[in-house]
Amino acid sequence: MTDTAKPINFIQQIISADIESGKTHKVVTRFPPEPNGYLHIGHAKSICLNFGLAELFNGDCHLRFDDTNPEKEDTEYVQAIIEDVRWLGFLWQGEIRYASDYFDQFYQWACDLIDHQKAYVCELNAQQMREYRGTLTEAGKDSPYRNRPAAESRALLEQMKAGSIAEGAMTLRAKIDMASANINMRDPVLYRIKRMAHHRTGDQWNIYPAYDFAHGQEDAIEGVTHSICTLEFTANRPLYNWFIENLAVPTTPQQYEFGRLNLNYTITSKRKLKQLVDEGHVDAWDDPRMPTLSGLRRRGVSASAVRNFCDSLAVAKTDGVVDMAQFEHFIRDDLNNNARRAMCVLKPLLVTLTNYEQDKVEQFAAAAHPQRDDLGERSIAFRQQLYIDRNDFSEDTGLSRKKFKRLVIGDYVRLRSAYIIRADQVVRDSVGEIQEIKASIVPNTVGADAPEGIRARGVIHWVSALDAVDCTINLYDRLFAEAQPDSGDKNFLEHLNPASLKVIQGCKAEASLDNAEVGEHYQFEREGYFCRDGKVSVRLAFNCTIGLRDNWKG
Repeated sequence: MTDTAKPINFIQQIISADIESGKTHKVVTRFPPEPNGYLHIGHAKSICLNFGLAELFNGDCHLRFDDTNPEKEDTEYVQAIIEDVRWLGFLWQGEIRYASDYFDQFYQWACDLIDHQKAYVCELNAQQMREYRGTLTEAGKDSPYRNRPAAESRALLEQMKAGSIAEGAMTLRAKIDMASANINMRDPVLYRIKRMAHHRTGDQWNIYPAYDFAHGQEDAIEGVTHSICTLEFTANRPLYNWFIENLAVPTTPQQYEFGRLNLNYTITSKRKLKQLVDEGHVDAWDDPRMPTLSGLRRRGVSASAVRNFCDSLAVAKTDGVVDMAQFEHFIRDDLNNNARRAMCVLKPLLVTLTNYEQDKVEQFAAAAHPQRDDLGERSIAFRQQLYIDRNDFSEDTGLSRKKFKRLVIGDYVRLRSAYIIRADQVVRDSVGEIQEIKASIVPNTVGADAPEGIRARGVIHWVSALDAVDCTINLYDRLFAEAQPDSGDKNFLEHLNPASLKVIQGCKAEASLDNAEVGEHYQFEREGYFCRDGKVSVRLAFNCTIGLRDNWKG
């Protein structure tokens, strides 16, 4: 560790002390997701922490899949997780690792536990096992199979492995302490029969190790020095240590727990997120309203915004709830600094400039970013007809300039990077709806002050009617209208925000946006931050990442 890298949280302090004492020579951490769903914003904190610790202490971080449950795992999830970690900008040491890489070793260790009278094959069914386990206040009682001879348990385990025993008929359990105050130590299950194919090992196995049995041994095999996990695993730590102490593992990792990231106005249960997808409340795991990393990416949130947000969070020994506004602050800050500027009219209203030649066209230069000269300029075509937003026009001449800084009949407004214009006349259709505004330019006002006696109310955005490209805009809001949608006994589905998605078709964007790259970030002036979506059926669509201001305040 460099002299300038001072420990700032308790895990850094522990690692620093381990290095100074000689207990640890090279720091090895790991990010060990289960491939049973997509990663979400809560996982991002763990990713940043584990990879960040390895980087801070010049160590290694492994990417490892804890794929011990074929019932819920899929290669789709594996690939999505790999893509998410890469998107965040992290590189793992060596090849990607899997729990399934070690299935043979796990089985041998299970046999060793049997041989040392520390494991046995149990024939209690799931209901009986719950009854025997006891409660938080009452000790459990021994299984009638607890003292089964080792040779018999070995033979039965072989039959379980060979597929000769029906699913659910037997389990392999550790023999620890049925009276332990920690329920996790009351003879936990090591192996269950699952007669199903695994995404990597196929039909090779009919039994699969429990997560608790596999996890610590994976760490030991890989030489992980500091096994970092969230607080819900605190009660599992004695079991983690028991396996390390009672098996001939090559190294002795240590487990440490920190508070997980809980964000209000969202949920981070993979089971509940999967329910949202399966029941069609969202269109997929990467729906831009989802808190998944793929959803955030599709919405236009940048990896740097996610990392900056995670780096701002405390690494503590307590759980807490972070306000969504804190995350949104980092999203806005990043996009304000890096998103290119462009103009897009969401509710087009035609304006015809009566004192501008019909065939004339001018090209006006506009900065791609007001503070980023390195991003250069873009060229905007200006012609006789253009579109402004309907919300930027009013017939009410009594509106004060302070209250309405837009176009009013008989008054002036400046078009961004172009002329000052005056609204002269309203054209209506047969039912009285405004169809067009007749207006006139004030000559010599491009990049120049208005002549004496003329004062523009404000500045509005616009696009050339002939050059504009049609697009669809997806306006997103928070998926839930309730801050804690799944707390207590709440049904989170009852708190879905009905206004979380609004699709606006027939929008008009400046011509440069026709060549926007998928995922490229833009600030649509006076509207918000957007990125091009590559997954929709229409040719050109933009997702609203976030508004220019927080509309949830107060």
